[in-house]
Amino acid sequence: MGRPTIEDVATRAGVSRALVSLVMRGSPKVSEARRAAVLKAADELGYSPHAMARSLASRTSHVLGVMVSDLHNPFWAEVVDGLDAYAREAGFELVFNTGGRRPSRERQALTGLLSFRPAGLALLGPVVPAGAIAAAAAHTPVVLVSRSSRQSTVDTVNDDGQAGSGMAVDHLVSLGHREIVHIDGGGGSQAAPRRTGYVNAMRRHGLAPRVVRGEYTEAAGASAIRSLLEDPPTAVIAANDLNAVGAISALEAAGLSVPAEVSVVGYDNTWLAALRHVSLTTIDQPRVEMGRLAAEALVLRVRGDHTTPARHLLRPSLVIRGTTAPAR
Repeated sequence: MGRPTIEDVATRAGVSRALVSLVMRGSPKVSEARRAAVLKAADELGYSPHAMARSLASRTSHVLGVMVSDLHNPFWAEVVDGLDAYAREAGFELVFNTGGRRPSRERQALTGLLSFRPAGLALLGPVVPAGAIAAAAAHTPVVLVSRSSRQSTVDTVNDDGQAGSGMAVDHLVSLGHREIVHIDGGGGSQAAPRRTGYVNAMRRHGLAPRVVRGEYTEAAGASAIRSLLEDPPTAVIAANDLNAVGAISALEAAGLSVPAEVSVVGYDNTWLAALRHVSLTTIDQPRVEMGRLAAEALVLRVRGDHTTPARHLLRPSLVIRGTTAPAR
């Protein structure tokens, strides 16, 4: 026997197909008795309508909205893996969109997700103002990944960016590097803690910090390196793995060998960093675990199992590969 259809549900419930459709759309024109009969028939047959229709029919949402700041960054794909796995086990499905790392577009994305009446929202690396996040949280539970918040209605999942950048500096100093530049993430989420961690670690070692403004992109990494070519450092700590790949490309294009002449450290430890021809030394964030914790926070909020804000701060770790070596 194939998968049950809407016609099968109508026959089992003794109603028309049109009435079943009205129930699945959550129409107020259907009596509670007929709504109950249709939902009972659907349950007995194992009929599974689209998640949104099911949510409207039962008056309880089974959808979690997910806004991803940058679809080009493989870090977020691995966070979503953890989020999706936990959400599905808990009986929820995900609806995605993106704000493209632009505050104005993220506002639109939030509005679009809220139109689905989700049970909760997971915002991955948002750059939208805090007021917009608070407004969304007034409608549904919200969890932020890779962004902090003081709002009592918002949960957060972060890695310790200050500690991660400090690990990168310590590693390079242990290799004899003293001229270490940080290409930061500009206005991106968690750029400030990573920048602070770098500056503090450099000063702890008695070294002068040198920060170049950047973004979490390959292009920004390459552009930052080109601005340094007149006085190149012996080592670079990039904003993230994508940024590091761009930096390496620009260094090699300028005739500088990595790591013989310039060492490079990334951040995130995405699959990109582990590719054999990249072999990037980087700071590992537990990406799948971060996604799982985000989904768990939402589900607990939705079920009313906790009302105080969850503040998950995970410890990063250093992964040494082939892009760092003793200072020249």
